[in-house]
Amino acid sequence: MAKNHKKNQKKNKGKIGKPNMFALPEETKKWIWGVLILILAAIVALSFFDLAGVAGKTIMEGLTFLIGKAVFIIPLIFVLGGLVFFKTRYDKFLGPAILGILILIIGVAGILEILDRGEKNGGLIGYIFSFPFLKLFGVLVSEIIFGAIILIGGLVFWHLISGPKIKKAEKGERSEKIVSSKEEKRPSLIEKIFAPQFKIKEVEPKIRETSSKLEESILELKEKPISQPIKAISGAYQFPPIELLEADKGKPTAGDTITNSAIIKKTLENFGLGVEMSEINIGPTVTQYALKPADGIKLSKITGLNNNLSLALASHPIRIEAPIPGKPLVGIEVPNKERCKVRLRELISNPVFQNSASTLTIVLGRDVSGAPCYADLARMPHLLVAGSTGTGKTIFLNSLIASLLYQNSPAILRFILIDPKRVEFSAYHELPHLLTPVIFDAQRSVNSLKWLTSEMERRFDVLSGNGSRDINSYNAKVSKEGGETLPYIVLIVDELADLMAAKGREMEAGVVRLAQMSRAVGIHLVLATQRPSVEVITGLIKANVTSRVTFQVASQVDSRTVLDMAGAEKLLGLGDMLFVSAEVAKPKRVQGAYVSEKEIRKVVDYIKSENPAPQIEEGILENHLAEELEKTLENESPGFEDFLAGEDLLYEEAKRTVLEAKKASASYLQRRLRIGYARAARLLDMLEEQGIVGPADGAKPREVYFKTDTNNPGNNGEKDEWQKV
Repeated sequence: MAKNHKKNQKKNKGKIGKPNMFALPEETKKWIWGVLILILAAIVALSFFDLAGVAGKTIMEGLTFLIGKAVFIIPLIFVLGGLVFFKTRYDKFLGPAILGILILIIGVAGILEILDRGEKNGGLIGYIFSFPFLKLFGVLVSEIIFGAIILIGGLVFWHLISGPKIKKAEKGERSEKIVSSKEEKRPSLIEKIFAPQFKIKEVEPKIRETSSKLEESILELKEKPISQPIKAISGAYQFPPIELLEADKGKPTAGDTITNSAIIKKTLENFGLGVEMSEINIGPTVTQYALKPADGIKLSKITGLNNNLSLALASHPIRIEAPIPGKPLVGIEVPNKERCKVRLRELISNPVFQNSASTLTIVLGRDVSGAPCYADLARMPHLLVAGSTGTGKTIFLNSLIASLLYQNSPAILRFILIDPKRVEFSAYHELPHLLTPVIFDAQRSVNSLKWLTSEMERRFDVLSGNGSRDINSYNAKVSKEGGETLPYIVLIVDELADLMAAKGREMEAGVVRLAQMSRAVGIHLVLATQRPSVEVITGLIKANVTSRVTFQVASQVDSRTVLDMAGAEKLLGLGDMLFVSAEVAKPKRVQGAYVSEKEIRKVVDYIKSENPAPQIEEGILENHLAEELEKTLENESPGFEDFLAGEDLLYEEAKRTVLEAKKASASYLQRRLRIGYARAARLLDMLEEQGIVGPADGAKPREVYFKTDTNNPGNNGEKDEWQKV
């Protein structure tokens, strides 16, 4: 037994070692067969003119006997068969090709036999196949049947020549997007020596096929279901259909990922940094090459070679993520040769979005691996959007609004839109979700913040009286009792810089006041600006709006202003952004969802046509509140500071302290009231505006005034006035 086993091993070894002369690539075999069939078509065509010799004459006689005059289309059918071998994108096509040839021959021979009955123009085959149909259905129906047979044969050839690629062919042409499979051919010795050692991670861009890995990469959403206890508007609200949005088109092209991986590894090794290439993630905008540094290598050395890698890859700009969150890897993000748009439709139809517990879930886009990304506005709870002109801020705001419109009726959510540029939000005119028409000027914007502050305080009183902690618990209690519920209110500002230039102090005071307290009562802010400077995004605004979306900016300074770190200056524009929040501390690169103005108008027009002028029930949003908002917007008050002047609990005490001491300064108020300088200075400004203290005069102390009383007998009935102490 052992001897026989050894003999078999030797025989097998010898067989494996011998090269196979006919081991040609499958593509070459297909082309050879295609050429042979085209030659056969040429022989048949030449036999029509007696130019193919004796063999051609014999072939002509045989075919004429079998199919009659249909022999004259044989060259055309053979040409189609040859094209199948050259153009097909299927692996198993021989059977369908032969079937298509037979169908065409039978169809043509049969219809020729039916048209000239008795002449045998269809040959033996035409007579055999047409005779039963003529007896059963007659001439007209038989012509229709054989005409359909010819059409079916043509469709078979058309499908074979222009049909889609199956998986194996797709793997052959898109090697940069596919994992090296075990079923592939055994690598040669040269490939073993020179091929880089890494894995390519396969990315499935179709969001309908959700997996556990994909769901893990999506930003965390609430898992516990939250009931939506808002009362419905009279009549059923019609949500816009998903068909109003356009579907995804095209695929990204990453280039030669094999070569790029080898270049990255070699470049780092040239600087003494040993790395092991890992996976490759192909996204809509960039391709991320993940690598694992050798032990003892500082990440700062890798990030310092950004320009060297950009030069070696002939690609700019390159962003290095060190490390990738949740992985012991470093990611090098290289721009794709061809980008693809991320459409809003596919992201909204995703089951993760459809099944999210919160109705304030917004669409962000797709990350560097092509996985969908979402965020919950209720958990942010406010959002700051920054980026240079033309980088995608307004499109992001439109996709944010659209994603909310697909989840909420006017009973659940209302908008206040501020558009200083007057053209960005024009598509939302007369949208039922709007509390007021789109606001354009700065004074009305400040007044809207005043109204929101008043509404916030009113809601706190309502929640306090009900014993509820936030708007969700309040609505849950009230809905069970059949009482009044409160909708969410989202304020969206398209250009904060313009408003800060016109009404800087008032806007900052209003934004900070709302950002600090409005989350619990369902009021959320979305602030966008194209000038991310410290004059616009002040320290107080940054401290209270922690969730930020940053598109491409002009410099590293602007990036640090928004994100407190560099990186946004290396983005590619056109929706390429970095997202950071309290839950995602490290910036996450996302290609923002694209929605065109045409799509937005379709959605808004559908909502307006199917849900005309909303009849809002009392309790959902009382009509007098909207009227108060309109009155507030028309009010020309001096500023937000006066609106909040009496709200500082220490104002009266500061006033009494200054009048008793007959002197006023910020340092004095700091010592007496035990407060910080900023609050003391603000109190001093309030006292000055009320006429209690005089203006600052350099290093000299401020003048203090006291108020005379008309009821004082010594005042001789004069009016009240402030007099210098």
